[in-house]
Amino acid sequence: MRADQESIIRLTTFITIFVVMSLLETILPRRNLTQSRSRRAIRNLSLVAINTLVLRLLPFLSAVGVSIWAQSHGIGLLNVIQGPAWLEILLAVVLFDLLIFGQHVATHYLPVLWRFHRVHHADRDLDATSGLRFHTVEIIFSMIVKCMGAISLGPAPEAVILFEIVLNGTSIFNHSNIRVPCWIDRVLRWFIVTPDMHRVHHSVRMTEANRNFGFSLPWWDWIFATYLARPNEPHQTMTLGLPDSGPTDRPETLLGMLAMPFRPRQR
Repeated sequence: MRADQESIIRLTTFITIFVVMSLLETILPRRNLTQSRSRRAIRNLSLVAINTLVLRLLPFLSAVGVSIWAQSHGIGLLNVIQGPAWLEILLAVVLFDLLIFGQHVATHYLPVLWRFHRVHHADRDLDATSGLRFHTVEIIFSMIVKCMGAISLGPAPEAVILFEIVLNGTSIFNHSNIRVPCWIDRVLRWFIVTPDMHRVHHSVRMTEANRNFGFSLPWWDWIFATYLARPNEPHQTMTLGLPDSGPTDRPETLLGMLAMPFRPRQR
């Protein structure tokens, strides 16, 4: 697959999922927002633009590029264990998802990583833009993790592209403020992380925020005993964000989000 084709597929998929989720949030909202939706969107999407630009300036941090290099040198588990192409792609996507699950857990329990991940959790409302709201340093760290995964697994470039499309798409979906009927949610959460499932993870209660780490697949939370079916309070009234400890934990501007990890903690 050529680079231009890859970019078109990524962009088209991203725009389609984002627009659909944004429309559903307007038609079927799960919660009443506490902040201006448009202001939050501008703030969060501005951070996405900065992150995209930074990654463009760091072309060596490309999991797809690293996977091409690994394949050409016969490096990685999947280059040693031969199997049908479809099975290798499926296995690579599942293992990459496990890797990102582990990364997510680490960002909660390692203080230096939590400083940057707090920017994501500081959002006091959740919607489609929240799934893209990550500090630039965390984005760089995540790309390093993916590159290490590409070296270890040696997946086909198509598998990496598919995984990154799935990861971005499910992140937009499970952060979205949409009301999914309970019976549909019960079925979906066997296969994919749903908005109600992930909303628990954004609770101000750290006993809930340190649960439901999955981004795409829900299985890892079951396996590692971090699954929590529902929050202590109803979804409509539960408080989202960080425990309120002062203005440094509630960045209201783009610069505030970027500076947040470097400010002295107030607790």
